[in-house]
Amino acid sequence: MSSATESAKELALVAARAADDKQGLDITILDVSSVLAITEVFVITSASNSRQVKTIASEVTDKVRETLGRSPLHSEGAGEQQWVLLDYGDVVIHIFADEARRFYEIERLYSDMPKIAFVAPSSTREV
Repeated sequence: MSSATESAKELALVAARAADDKQGLDITILDVSSVLAITEVFVITSASNSRQVKTIASEVTDKVRETLGRSPLHSEGAGEQQWVLLDYGDVVIHIFADEARRFYEIERLYSDMPKIAFVAPSSTREV
């Protein structure tokens, strides 16, 4: 069974912290490297409204660029602001509006994948 690279984990943690800084909800980091050839890690978070989806996506993009010098290779959903996907190649960040996250249940699809833990600074609890 393969495992995500350290650089993918680092990017995922930067993105998760950025999402937390903007009140991202229920932040989950999944190591999907053993089942997907196209990426190593998913970062999944949600927001209570479409404006917050946009705010979180902007913060993640800015923090990853500032910290690691990387920009998304591709992004989708910014116009609709219900599900924004930021694709960095080795890491894909999913930012959902609450109702979209409940509808797609992406965590259920990958429920057997290992989670990567991080401490959410805003709450000082491990997620």
